[in-house]
Amino acid sequence: MFEPKGWGYLQNYEHMVQPIIAKVDTAQGSKEYPLHTHPKGQLILALDGYVTCEAANKMWMVPTHSAIWVPANTCHSNRASDNANLCFVFIDANLKGMPTHTCTLAITSLVKSLMLKLASENQAYSEGDKTARLAQVLFDLLIEMPAQPLDFALSKHVVIQTMSRELIEHPNNRKTLAQWAVQFALTERTLARLIKKQTGMTFGKWRTQLHIITALQALSDGQSVQQVSELLGYESVSAFITMFKKVMGKSPTKYLGDLN
Repeated sequence: MFEPKGWGYLQNYEHMVQPIIAKVDTAQGSKEYPLHTHPKGQLILALDGYVTCEAANKMWMVPTHSAIWVPANTCHSNRASDNANLCFVFIDANLKGMPTHTCTLAITSLVKSLMLKLASENQAYSEGDKTARLAQVLFDLLIEMPAQPLDFALSKHVVIQTMSRELIEHPNNRKTLAQWAVQFALTERTLARLIKKQTGMTFGKWRTQLHIITALQALSDGQSVQQVSELLGYESVSAFITMFKKVMGKSPTKYLGDLN
């Protein structure tokens, strides 16, 4: 991910005997931390900026007000945006209730405040003291946080890899399925079946997932709805808002407002 003081200092926290450990830190440079695992489950909340994680042939781009949950011993890689301000929570694998798979969670203001409060306390707390009780309250609320559809399916198949790379690097790419098929010298039907097999989604839904992730990332960076609409290549702001509401259940402005 990033190593502001050397990755080892975070590992020191996650190996502590306390079942729940919290730490706040700021990324110094957008540097990827390659495939690795943690003995505890790891929750990463983006206070400012965003985090990208890859695990199990999926990619999550986590914007402000969201967190990525990576269960214990799950192989994954991370990247944080430059100067992203992050809060880490390490949770003992023996504590039951958190998702059993990598996912993103919507984090309420209350849960965020509890995470920051726990991070400000001495992490070498004793069982039953006030910090331990704070950690337990935080955990009880975390297991109630809803998952978000912020994952983008990846694949080792060369065609899907090429499409993924182009769509991520150029989010305003509006090629139709037929145009993609011509690029790869495939029939449209064959490509449609390949995408479905490799991602579990139709081409349209797969690209929409990436648009949602990219939109939340850009909105979290302070871009306007107009700018995000243009970034994604929509013909009008209303078309972008309609797409966003269909997937997320509310407009971009209301979605971010509800998380503040």
